[in-house]
Amino acid sequence: AALGNLAANAENQVTIASAGAIPPLVELVRSGSAEGKANAATALRNLAANAENRVTIASAGAIPPLVELVRSDSAEGKAKAAAALGNLAANAENQVTIASAGAIPPLVELVRSGSAEGKAKAATALRILATNNAENQATIASAGV
Repeated sequence: AALGNLAANAENQVTIASAGAIPPLVELVRSGSAEGKANAATALRNLAANAENRVTIASAGAIPPLVELVRSDSAEGKAKAAAALGNLAANAENQVTIASAGAIPPLVELVRSGSAEGKAKAATALRILATNNAENQATIASAGV
């Protein structure tokens, strides 16, 4: 949780990424405890506010485990992963990767039946995924939103 809080600061986002924190955070999302996964997703969300970090995070393989976390049983994990995917989707290439990883159906489901936070984060992620991306817009529409 502390790293996630530190990553909310723009200068720290660069420092944390330069220190090599992104790959271990991705691994924590992939194989940590429920709390660890949620905390790592929060840190990745905050780090993804930086444009260069969006590319680094995606290159480190974060998108598939974040999509899996959206599908998980943890309401907190779902919301945190949706928020991270939303920030990552601010990069056009990541929009394609996120959709290809199967994120749209579980994000739509989260909008329908998630916690209040999950619904809000998933709706934001879907909005960003649809921005300037006709294919994602069609996929979202066909998923029933």
